[in-house]
Amino acid sequence: MNKIKIFLIVLCLAPMSLFAAEPGMPLDKVSIDTTDNESLQRGAETFVNYCLTCHGASFMRYNRHRDIGLNEVEVAEKLILTGQKPGDLMLTAMRKNEGEEWFGVVPPDLSVIARAKGADWLYTYLRAFYRDETTVPGWNNLVFDRAAMPHVLYELQGEQKLVVKTSGGKEVKSLELVKPGLMTVSEYDQFAADLVNYMVYLSEPAANDRKRLGIMVMLFLFGMLGLTYVLYREYWKDIH
Repeated sequence: MNKIKIFLIVLCLAPMSLFAAEPGMPLDKVSIDTTDNESLQRGAETFVNYCLTCHGASFMRYNRHRDIGLNEVEVAEKLILTGQKPGDLMLTAMRKNEGEEWFGVVPPDLSVIARAKGADWLYTYLRAFYRDETTVPGWNNLVFDRAAMPHVLYELQGEQKLVVKTSGGKEVKSLELVKPGLMTVSEYDQFAADLVNYMVYLSEPAANDRKRLGIMVMLFLFGMLGLTYVLYREYWKDIH
C-alpha cells in the first residue's frame, strides 16, 4: 500500500515542474460546474481532439463518460479516435522518447492536473499564450514562462503579443490580440472554460456521487439523531 501511495504521489507531482506559474501572476476566475453535462461533453471532445495526442489521462476509461450523459455509441463516435475499446484507459499514442525529443520534456499525464494546479490556473494558462520567436516552439505563456508546450489552439484563439508597460516602477505585462482566430474572444473563453470544467471532472469523476452520498448520509444521521432523542425521552420519562 505504501508503495502505491508513493507511486501516485510521484506520478501526480513530478510533472508539476512543467507547470510552474510565474510568481505573483494574477489568475482569471472560471466558473466550474461538474453537473453541467453539456459543458463536460464539449470539454471531453476538445480534450481528445487537442490534448490526448500528446498528454495521457491514464486514470480515466472511455466508458466512464456514460456518467456525463454519453451512450456507448456516442463515446465511440465522439471520443475514441485511435481504434481503442470503450473499456480502455485514455492513453496517449505518443511515446515518451518522442515527446522528449520533440518538446525537450515528456508531456505530463493530465489525469489529476486540475487538482494539482487548480481550475483558475488552467483557465488562465490556456488563454495566455503569445508569439515569441526566441523559444523553440515559437510560443511563450504569460503564466508559465518559456513553456515547452506549443499553442495547439492558436487557430481557434488567434495570435497574441506581449505588451510590457511600466507602472509605479514595476513592469506590467499584458497580452494583445494581433491576429484573430476562428473564434471570438468570448467564444474562445467559453471553449477554454468547458475544457477546464472537463479536466476538473477528469481529476475526480466520482466527486458528484461522493457529494450526493455524503448529503444522504448526513440526512440519515440527523434523522437517527432525532429518533434517538425521542426514544431517550420516552425511555426515561417515568424515571425523571
